[in-house]
Amino acid sequence: MDFGLSDQQRELQEAARKFARAELPDLARELERDDKPIPDDMLRRYGELGFLGINLPEQYGGMGLNHLDALLVLEEFAQVSVAVAFPVFEALTGPVRTIEQFGSDALKAKILPEVIRGEKIVAVAMSEPNAGTALTDLTTTAEVDGNDIVLRGQKRWSSGAGHSHYYITYCRFAEDGKSIEGAKGIGAVVVEKGADGLSFGKPEELMGFRGIPSADIFLDDVRVPKGNLITGAGGFGKLMSAFGLERCGNATMGLGVAAGALEDALAYTQEREAFGKPIVDFQAVQMKLAEMAMQVDAARLLIWRAAANAGNGLPTVYESSLAKCFSNEMVRDVTQLGVQVMGGYGYSKEYPMEQRLRDGFAWGIAGGTTDVQKSNITAAMIGRRFNQRAK
Repeated sequence: MDFGLSDQQRELQEAARKFARAELPDLARELERDDKPIPDDMLRRYGELGFLGINLPEQYGGMGLNHLDALLVLEEFAQVSVAVAFPVFEALTGPVRTIEQFGSDALKAKILPEVIRGEKIVAVAMSEPNAGTALTDLTTTAEVDGNDIVLRGQKRWSSGAGHSHYYITYCRFAEDGKSIEGAKGIGAVVVEKGADGLSFGKPEELMGFRGIPSADIFLDDVRVPKGNLITGAGGFGKLMSAFGLERCGNATMGLGVAAGALEDALAYTQEREAFGKPIVDFQAVQMKLAEMAMQVDAARLLIWRAAANAGNGLPTVYESSLAKCFSNEMVRDVTQLGVQVMGGYGYSKEYPMEQRLRDGFAWGIAGGTTDVQKSNITAAMIGRRFNQRAK
């Protein structure tokens, strides 16, 4: 068991760190201030440097490396801010991977090179006003009509809505004119921005995640070609399997936020003086810094284990849920300690710590709540799923 990184991984990590810290801090503050997404020119720069294709196949322009390599890069971006890291998250661990895993050859050949070059962004449209954790309650319908699939419904909490170019839209298919109930009726199609009948609600105002647009999506008789089908009815299990990697990406975003908070706290406590000496000399401060470090390192090891054991496949539900849940809870604790250690400066918007606290809290809601992850973990341990429904 080797806990060290290879020379190639260290070089990749260092390249990502140098770029992120040299070119992204000012942009991160701008995105936080204006609540705007990454500009197109910077997205293309990500693509030119290869950051959007680390673990995507070489035949589409990616580097063909493994998932751990991708997570090393993602953490470095997330240490600056989640807004500047979000396109990397979406490409390397998020909805792009669903297309790469289950899309047709034609769909992959069209979309993956555009994403890897930094020309297009893919978002996922899953949740609805009355279907979030209980995703199998979704009501957005898909009906095959000749060579088209017609979509009707509404989506909510879609990060990237209005800004992204493609939307992986979860929907309920019909058979003989009647919607197929439960999980067995659910599949997914790709909807392109600009499609007739596709519209967006007003941008949501969230506690954090500024710089990551989010809005309702309305699908009013939206027609997409049948070639945009990812999986039809009965594909829900396949779609959910892709979330093993997304959970690791989610966990790494939280890890980056927490690691950045620890670094800020370490620097501040060695510079700030009280009673004639740096506050790091006080044992109460030392205890907080040690607690932060223990949690950050533990989260990183859980994430790396899940990714390393997956190789180029998908991480298991057990290991990815453990990593996500621990990281989700860890980042809330660590950023809270960071604010406390920095006192008034931690609470001030002049410094990034309070933003880290706000951004960090969201990861235990997005991509499956911490309670859902705990249910996943227990189900994996005993070997069966739990029926959460009242009847």
